[in-house]
Amino acid sequence: MQIRLGLGIRERLSPARIRDRIGAARLLVDRHALATAGRDSPRQGGRILCYHSLGQSMWGVNDVAPARFRRQIELALEAGHRFVPASEIARTGGLPGELSISFDDGPRSVLTVAAPILASYGIPFSLFVVSGWSESGLGGNALSWDEVSRVADLGAEIGNHSSTHPDFSRLSKEKAFEEIGGAGELIERRTGIRTSAFAIPWGQSGNWPPQADEAARELGYSVLYAQAEETRPPGTIARSFVTKYDSPRVFKALLDGRYDRWEEWIWSPAAQ
Repeated sequence: MQIRLGLGIRERLSPARIRDRIGAARLLVDRHALATAGRDSPRQGGRILCYHSLGQSMWGVNDVAPARFRRQIELALEAGHRFVPASEIARTGGLPGELSISFDDGPRSVLTVAAPILASYGIPFSLFVVSGWSESGLGGNALSWDEVSRVADLGAEIGNHSSTHPDFSRLSKEKAFEEIGGAGELIERRTGIRTSAFAIPWGQSGNWPPQADEAARELGYSVLYAQAEETRPPGTIARSFVTKYDSPRVFKALLDGRYDRWEEWIWSPAAQ
């Protein structure tokens, strides 16, 4: 299939690339529409923000520009928010106005970009590692195990984000055991860190069936982070997804709760 770009230039795109562009376009429209017309959702407790990479384009819509990330931190501080560890909000629910920063996947920019920015403001953060990606390095794009240990030495909380980042709705309980337990064992073997919290890949209402929940809890993971705020799977802890499209206006709407019922549209075989 050919897609016409500006100035009459044509680019031949694979079906997967076309799906990525459709998903990105839908996400962009959703975020800006809700910033304008969505409803505020006042919180009784704290809010955990879910980031991925900063300035690593391979993470697509999850990749936030470093300057935008710094501005988001400043906007939150100017609005009177206080940053605390994600584990504190997970344990207590947090107080109104409290925020936490978390990163999924383990991109290298967590160490090279995010950590220095957050250190300059004295802000704690959490990192959830995909063990297979740190094992392979993703061509230098993912944190190596030595780098994961360096992030931990900076004070970050390290958690489990599975072995290969699957959609758990497609896995049996046995496979869920392998993904979660195998990742936890590898993280501990490579870094000496025994993880006690798990962040669900994709993290939305349809990505965490009962058999996966049972596997995680039988493996000792009682703290399970999702992404969708109001529609997340039962027994999980809410996080708010931050995207590359989140301008100051959109980010303020996020803090006001306008995306608390929003879930990212993900193209899957079932949707085709």
